[in-house]
This record gives sequence, C-alpha cells and structure tokens, in this order.
Amino acid sequence: MDASSTSTSAPSASRLSKSFQTRLQYYLDKSTPHATWRWLGLLAFILIYAIRVFFLRGFYIVTYALGIYNLNLLLGFLSPQVDPELEGPALPSRTTDEYRPFIRRLPEFKFWWSSTKAFMFGFVATFFPIFDVPVFWPILLLYFFVLLFVTMKRQIKHMIKHRYIPFTWGKKRHAASKPRTPDQQPAGVVIAADEV
Repeated sequence: MDASSTSTSAPSASRLSKSFQTRLQYYLDKSTPHATWRWLGLLAFILIYAIRVFFLRGFYIVTYALGIYNLNLLLGFLSPQVDPELEGPALPSRTTDEYRPFIRRLPEFKFWWSSTKAFMFGFVATFFPIFDVPVFWPILLLYFFVLLFVTMKRQIKHMIKHRYIPFTWGKKRHAASKPRTPDQQPAGVVIAADEV
C-alpha cells in the first residue's frame, strides 16, 4: 500500500474541518431568528458551568476572565457603531432630524455567539488543573463588581449625553388614519366612483 492510496481513501483533515464548518454555519443560520431560544440555551449552559465551578471549588480565575470578557461584549452591544464623540453625531439629536436607526458596534447574534464560545472554552478549561490557579475569590468578585459599576456608569452617562437608547420595545404603532378624500390623493391615483 503506497502513500498516494492512503491519502485518497482517508478523508483529509482539511476536508473534515471544512465539512464541520459548513454544518456548523448551517445550524447557526437556522438559529438566527430564534433569539429567545438561543439566549435561554446560553443561560442553561452558564448555569451548568456555574454548578460545575461551585462543586469543584476552583477555577475562579477562569470565571473572572469569562466575566471580564462578557462585560466587554456587553459594552460593544450597548455602544453605537459610530461613536458621536469621535466622528460627530450619527444619531438624530433633534426631532426634526432624519430618523436613523441605532446600529450596534456588536450585533446581537455576534454577542450571543462570542459569549457561547467563551463559556464553551471556560467549561473545557475546568477539565485541566493547570487553569485552577489558587486565588482569593472574594477579591476577584469585588473587583469585578467595581469594574461593572464603573463601566456601566460611564456607558449610561454616554447614552444620556448623546441621547440614545440601545433597545427597542416592539414595533412603533400609529393611530389608524382617516381615509383620504379624492382631493387629498397623490397625483396619478385614480379613485373609483363607488369609493368616494
């Protein structure tokens, strides 16, 4: 048996990798419209991770790194794509300005997917004792909450200063308008005699 016959009969690593990436992308594309279920799945996975860390009584530095990383993702999710302080106001500042939708620096799907990958990496890291660095966890927890408070305070001040809200609560509904009379119709629109 020569080397050329084994290379053609056995699937190559690059072909397997490409097949895996294609299948993964297919399932990611299918999950895109199901935001609620994606986030519930992530919360369930975070709960499993938290239970594992609780029972192992370790890996606090991995958990701290996950917290900092997810805080950074959250800031990207809450920030506009164009920073008004650096590039001028991209958001409407007066009611007479043209409506421009809020465009995030980090879209929701990428936020979810990055957070999911991070927690998967953290979960796998809990199986390797090299990542169980002995630390005094209350200091890490306190420091995380101080960072959370300071960064969120700064983000909220930025939101108030530039008057934007990074969330929308449903579609804006307008009151039902009265039917138009023939003299109010746009040019070129013909109204049948029975509609008048």
